[in-house]
Amino acid sequence: MILPSGFAGAAFGTIETGDLRLNLSRRKQVADELGISPDWAFVNQIHSAAVVTATGGGNLGEADAIVTAVPGLPIAVATADCVPIIIEAASAVAVVHAGWRGAVAGVVPATLALLKARGHRPRRAAIGPAIGACCYEVGAEVIAQFPGFAAETTWGSPSVDIPGYIAAQLADLEVWRSVECTYTSDALYSWRSDRTKQRQVAVTWLPNN
Repeated sequence: MILPSGFAGAAFGTIETGDLRLNLSRRKQVADELGISPDWAFVNQIHSAAVVTATGGGNLGEADAIVTAVPGLPIAVATADCVPIIIEAASAVAVVHAGWRGAVAGVVPATLALLKARGHRPRRAAIGPAIGACCYEVGAEVIAQFPGFAAETTWGSPSVDIPGYIAAQLADLEVWRSVECTYTSDALYSWRSDRTKQRQVAVTWLPNN
């Protein structure tokens, strides 16, 4: 697991960690290593701006972000090129899945807004491993959705910097950002690289103490 420094409860998975959505025995092993419950809350990710609130573990339905103020309750999303984001407040946490459609829809601002509406002031965020602008080849119709974040792949075709776009939306917070690109790293799942159905998780929790 990748543990961003300065966070009370945050971790990003890798291929070594495995896909923890359905592999319950491996999830329990990882949870034990992190000192948290294996009863995690997940969502059916749909590339939207939908945010749900978790009060217990299990599948919470269709959404792309989860917020909880329940101490000790892990909440998680799964990615394999899309951007995983963890947001921490003093008494709540959130986890976000942002592909380009979800980013355009405003899933990150929607999550920040829900935290604030519940009286939680976001103070730091972690942007986990995702496909970088170095490798995210897209068409003009996608680039047009991200003014100021057009880029170029290492092989010279048009791309867009989704992690950079999200970092700009989090500019008021202290931000930790992974330098790993899922497309080029052998340690991370990448759908664009090999059409894998496996996913690494991003999990966050509010400590009990």
